[in-house]
Amino acid sequence: MTAAPLTCKERDAALLRAFEFLGRRWNAAVLGKLQDRPAGFRELSRAIDGISDSVLSNRLSSLTSAGLIVRSVDEGPPVSVSYQLTEAGRALMPALGHIAVWADEHLP
Repeated sequence: MTAAPLTCKERDAALLRAFEFLGRRWNAAVLGKLQDRPAGFRELSRAIDGISDSVLSNRLSSLTSAGLIVRSVDEGPPVSVSYQLTEAGRALMPALGHIAVWADEHLP
């Protein structure tokens, strides 16, 4: 079953929600780092230059609540926590890639 096309008003509202969420600093960076494989908190912290641990923790919680990533706990020992993209997160990656290319080509 295919969804009905969005009206102009619905499309505008959806884009506003998407860009408000994805425009929060670091959200796209975290998603990008998880694109190829799961990663733990420390690995993400080291890979994203300039992000503080408290902000990373906040962004991981936000992305998890939005259903774009999932947090997995391996009871170990030692206990290990990792994050990976959900199907919704993976579905978003091509769009983010297109936006990045567009920005590189058209924004100063």
